[in-house]
Amino acid sequence: MLRRTLLALAVIATPAAAAEAQEVNIYNARHYDSDAALYERFTRETGIRVRIIQGDADQLMARIQSEGRNSPADVFITVDATRLARATQAGILQPYAIPAVDARVPADRRDPNGLWFAITMRGRVIMYDKQDGRPEGLNRYEDLADPRFRGQICVRASNHPYNVGLATSILAADGVAATEAWARGISANLARPPQGGDRDQFRAIPSGQCKIAIANTYYLGHVGASQRPEDRAVFERIGVIFPNQAPGDRGTHVNVSGAGLVTTAPNAANARRLLEFLVSDEAQEILAQGNMEYPSVPGAPIHPILRTFGEFRAEPIAPLLDADRAAEALRIMQRAGWR
Repeated sequence: MLRRTLLALAVIATPAAAAEAQEVNIYNARHYDSDAALYERFTRETGIRVRIIQGDADQLMARIQSEGRNSPADVFITVDATRLARATQAGILQPYAIPAVDARVPADRRDPNGLWFAITMRGRVIMYDKQDGRPEGLNRYEDLADPRFRGQICVRASNHPYNVGLATSILAADGVAATEAWARGISANLARPPQGGDRDQFRAIPSGQCKIAIANTYYLGHVGASQRPEDRAVFERIGVIFPNQAPGDRGTHVNVSGAGLVTTAPNAANARRLLEFLVSDEAQEILAQGNMEYPSVPGAPIHPILRTFGEFRAEPIAPLLDADRAAEALRIMQRAGWR
């Protein structure tokens, strides 16, 4: 049964709010406390109350479909391009048609048909032990399959959306045969069976369980911001490689959070105001600074901890927007023994 939490952010008393009670309903698969400050700011500035229905992305999509025209959902927000592709395929989004969004968010971070756009990004990177130095010959995701790294890699389960997204990127760039060879190479190079989340992968480096980890920058950033001495010690040990950065290469794979306007939105005008707010300078700063994510708007402030990782060029998200390709990528990984 769908578990959900309804969070109603109170309207701050303003003349506009007193004159007309307004609201916007977000079906939200993000689960970060820092986002509450974002919606509070929007309410303060507009008088529009934000109601949040929290849940798993697939469950929320199914709920919107089952509610049909009676759905209160105005905005759908989730993490991961493959989920956004499924939302597009399910027909639950309509064009947002907001010129300010298209002007501020680069085309390669938006749905080509204007159904959703990225609000934040995280790089899926390669991590290593600074004390051992950067592993020689490790510059691309494809290099992870090299036998020289046998028994060295820690990564979470293949069926997690982060890894499905990465494998989808490999599949789009290299084709079926090369992707299967890559997945078999990853499986052969694992230091241990996949287990835990992204933090567990790079935490295993200082303890000697592995030499290389695949994880999102967001998680390392949070460990770096911790006041716990043991977290700081881990952070100081971990180096970051942004893969596929050579001229002509496709760039580092990114995991995006995206937002779109629900097809049956009962408060479409308010929803468009919220969507436009999400790409404003203040909203992008709250999102990036509060949750260790990269902003989707170029030039928006980046958290100082993320700056220590260095600059990188992100790959376009278009290759990830094929739900069938993502399903094939998962089958390839599991067929190759990556569990």
